[in-house]
Amino acid sequence: MSEANISVVDSKALLTLFGPRDQHLRQIRGALGVKISARDDQIHIEGDGEAVTRATQIIEQLKRLVDRQGAVESEDVTRLLAAATGNQAPPEFPPIEVLNAGRKIAARTAGQAAYLRAIAEHDLVFCVGPAGTGKTYLAVAMAVQALKQEKVRKIVLVRPAVEAGESLGYLPGDMQAKINPYLRPLLDALREMIDYDTIKRFTEQDVIEVAPLAYMRGRTLNEAFIILDEAQNTTISQMKMFLTRMGRRSKIVVSGDRTQVDLPNHTPSGLVDAVRRLQGIEGLTHVTLNESDIVRHRLVQDIVRAYDDGPSRKRQ
Repeated sequence: MSEANISVVDSKALLTLFGPRDQHLRQIRGALGVKISARDDQIHIEGDGEAVTRATQIIEQLKRLVDRQGAVESEDVTRLLAAATGNQAPPEFPPIEVLNAGRKIAARTAGQAAYLRAIAEHDLVFCVGPAGTGKTYLAVAMAVQALKQEKVRKIVLVRPAVEAGESLGYLPGDMQAKINPYLRPLLDALREMIDYDTIKRFTEQDVIEVAPLAYMRGRTLNEAFIILDEAQNTTISQMKMFLTRMGRRSKIVVSGDRTQVDLPNHTPSGLVDAVRRLQGIEGLTHVTLNESDIVRHRLVQDIVRAYDDGPSRKRQ
């Protein structure tokens, strides 16, 4: 039987570490079989020697998360437990520095770390994975960091405006109002990394551009970080058009979920075709994320698994 003690700065940090109704504490206890208690700003851990060591490491990592981002999510605990018990290799990629002061974004799974490394090392990256794996969010973070470090002069965020059961023509408003819902996820990611006034200024100066895919035709984008989101909804010809926009000193990230294609029946997905067609070309790579990389609510993993295992699946 072994014991360990960890000092905590204050009771508020202790509450954040343990989670609502000691949710995080129960996760660690249940996974490692240790006893954990707190008194006088000290966390006491008791149990098998190796389990105590693992629990101590996890709680120390959670303390650093609290210091860095002020909160701990259940998914953070799950990720650290998986790494500590050998179910998943720990992420290895330095935190991404964005434009919000003091804000850093880190990989939360080994798959995400591999994705970030691929973006850092290649000029063209295809990322395929289910909802909630951070495909868009991490790509936007890498783009913002590249802009901050003056590796690029412009960020271009692109989405195909493919209707999922609705027709653009019947939606209210002018064309900008019609396409805004398709671009909203990209804008939401940006606003977590850049303050509103800076986004507005960069947009006015054309440093940041958020646009539907159709607006890319006929252009050449130099010294730009270009992200194509929801790429499963491009046709083969649209994908070719987009990829050939790439100019000198530019980087492209293409992301999508091949199980959520909204194209008309019998229309092949440009993403699926490109991943297959462009294999072996030097300078590009392909990353696949899976349900173990989902970092949204715990239920998202179960939902994705249920749809993947069910009898009714979309074409690929």
